[in-house]
Amino acid sequence: MLQGPAPPGSPSSDQGTSPSLACQLHAELLCCRTPSDYIAAILELSSLVVRRQHRLLLHWDFLYHLTPDGRRFRCACDTVHRFTADVVQRRHQALDRLGREAWLKSKQGKTVDFIDILLLAKDEDDQDLSEEDIAAEADTFMFEGHDTTASGLSWVLYNLACHPEYQKRCREEIKDLMQDKESEEIEWEDLSQMPFSTMCIKESLRLHPPVTAVSRRCTEDIKLPDGRVLPKGNICLISIYGTHHNPAVWPEPQVYNPHRFDPENSKNQPPLAFMPFSAGPRNCIGQNFAMAEMKVVLALTLLRFAVRLDESRPVRRKPELILRSENGLWLHLEPLGPCCESRPPAPLS
Repeated sequence: MLQGPAPPGSPSSDQGTSPSLACQLHAELLCCRTPSDYIAAILELSSLVVRRQHRLLLHWDFLYHLTPDGRRFRCACDTVHRFTADVVQRRHQALDRLGREAWLKSKQGKTVDFIDILLLAKDEDDQDLSEEDIAAEADTFMFEGHDTTASGLSWVLYNLACHPEYQKRCREEIKDLMQDKESEEIEWEDLSQMPFSTMCIKESLRLHPPVTAVSRRCTEDIKLPDGRVLPKGNICLISIYGTHHNPAVWPEPQVYNPHRFDPENSKNQPPLAFMPFSAGPRNCIGQNFAMAEMKVVLALTLLRFAVRLDESRPVRRKPELILRSENGLWLHLEPLGPCCESRPPAPLS
């Protein structure tokens, strides 16, 4: 989406482009090649997992792996694991070839990527992490981050396209923030100076949470208000979507209203009423990174383009592993001026 405007009158699919953008951002931090095969495999896995959940007999692995879906699942998993394993192996070989001291010297004054950090890390016994451990961390970084962030970003742009008055206010806030800068480079400290844009992102995450449900195992018996008891050891499905649309907490829950997250309005909000990144000790470890990504991409998009809704393509929510729209989210991008020239997004420094 950020690479340039579509031809006049031609909408672009936000949910088709945002996963590529988010995955490319993660791939650059991971230091790997263009991840088109990886994206296709992740989308395949998302669809297969949801389909399997609805078929009780396929919950047994030995049955599932005999089915066409099971074979497709294993093939997609192999693609995902090969992608990250290849990155780790190539970088490990480079590190072994140069040696640790020369490697560190070559990195002086440069951005250290995620793989560098993992390769140089030590475990509790002061031993290097194994390739398997590093690959597992890389898998988590890519899989857990790019698709959820892409969904969140897509719905933010969609909601701002539906509400041009909020979009205009976000753009004015970002322009004020950038007016004294020589280049369109967003610094880390700038992210805390975007209060209204942050409110718009949070309200979109409430209305359209990328992850609609999470599961948790009861660590003790839990007595419900009606007297029923959830026994210790049971696994419960917690609806984030339902929590975010609870009218007892959120009046008119289907209405997009960023002012819900004004500090004055949200100070009396129950702590677990808003949990797009889950909650507790097993919440999303990358939530700050995800929020930073969304703020940067939103800012650079609104500086270059006005985002308009394509009313000829109705939106119908489709909750899989990630909340999507059945036919994509189609938006018109209208260039605003010289700043919309084709160039890569400015880095977060």
